[in-house]
Amino acid sequence: MEIGIFLGNLGNPVIYYPKLAKITGGVTATIFLCQLFQWQSQLATSENWVQTNTAEIEKATGLNPEEQELARQQLKVRFLLKEKLPNPYAKTLELWGDIDAFESRMNTYFTASPEDIITQILPKNINYPVDIVAEIPTSNHAVKADKYFGKPRQQIAVAVTPNYRFSGPWNSQEQLHNFQRALEAYAQERNLGFGNPSGWAFKIIDSMTKGLTSTFWDEFIAGIPLGESQKVKRDWEIAPEVPYPAFEEERIQYYVHKGEPLESAVSRARADLRNPVLGKDLWEGFLRKCDRLADDALTAKQRGVDTPYLPSSFNEKPQITKDSVMRKLGAIAPQFALNQSTSEPTPEPPKLAETSSPTSAEIPSIGSLQKAYQTPLGRSIIEKQIAANPDWGYEIVDGEIVESIPF
Repeated sequence: MEIGIFLGNLGNPVIYYPKLAKITGGVTATIFLCQLFQWQSQLATSENWVQTNTAEIEKATGLNPEEQELARQQLKVRFLLKEKLPNPYAKTLELWGDIDAFESRMNTYFTASPEDIITQILPKNINYPVDIVAEIPTSNHAVKADKYFGKPRQQIAVAVTPNYRFSGPWNSQEQLHNFQRALEAYAQERNLGFGNPSGWAFKIIDSMTKGLTSTFWDEFIAGIPLGESQKVKRDWEIAPEVPYPAFEEERIQYYVHKGEPLESAVSRARADLRNPVLGKDLWEGFLRKCDRLADDALTAKQRGVDTPYLPSSFNEKPQITKDSVMRKLGAIAPQFALNQSTSEPTPEPPKLAETSSPTSAEIPSIGSLQKAYQTPLGRSIIEKQIAANPDWGYEIVDGEIVESIPF
């Protein structure tokens, strides 16, 4: 591209005087004010206001709307610009640059001392966005410092006491240590620490050092299990955290009927009954159901029914414990040590020299073994027992227990 065509495409240059930036407040304010004075000189009378908009100003000066807003604020603070908006939502701006005030500021700047510039160029009793501070002795220019972002704060040194010890109601460090261990054991049992029982115990002890009381400490001193005095017996419980069996069974059956496995149904039902708000709502609904069933049962008895219908959850059921389950499994496989984990290695069979061979009465029948072999748990048990007792003369072929052939 030729230089003539290049310069022609750039448009008219805008005059900029660097020294005026000290009077107007900045480079953008100087460019804005000079352009405004040029437009005012083209008006019929000097009292007319310039009507323009942000697009025209940007086309003439290159200042974007944000830079124009900053320039107008700087000029209005120094009383070098007046503007009016006929309508708050109108896009047209009516501007008028105060030439008399501008000449006064220039005379003050070029004839007065730097201290007079600070006190005379800017009017008093106005909250400016920046503070003007005294100029540095080695420079001839005033320094601007933003009052909202001053010097960074100095770091506060924290004194650390060597060999620090917690101070609290305990009489010795040994007593504090025992209390800490009791708290950690309680957190592990109730899953209160969410994987970090030590951190939970530290919070309890740290709160006590700040003067707060702790029911756990009162229980520890009294020699009762932690959390025992804090248990609350609710309306639907026969003891703290022990709900009525029929109420618990009713909630378990609710999840079972929804397709939940029995183990998951028990877990979710007990979690619901531990929730005080949900448990209370469920209990009120359960009482209404019981009241309706009682009315139906009384009506049935009046009509001659000896045993009115009641849901299965109201039938008395034996309590399921580890011992009761083990006894049932023992009836299926009498030779199996049910009190041991199935994951433990099966002990080797006794040597013939040490023990005599079992009699036919002690060897289980194929029928009893095959019956126990039908369940997953029984299958694992029977396979280990047959492998550990080859003298029984049994083996497993294609999922069936048969007598082994000696040749």
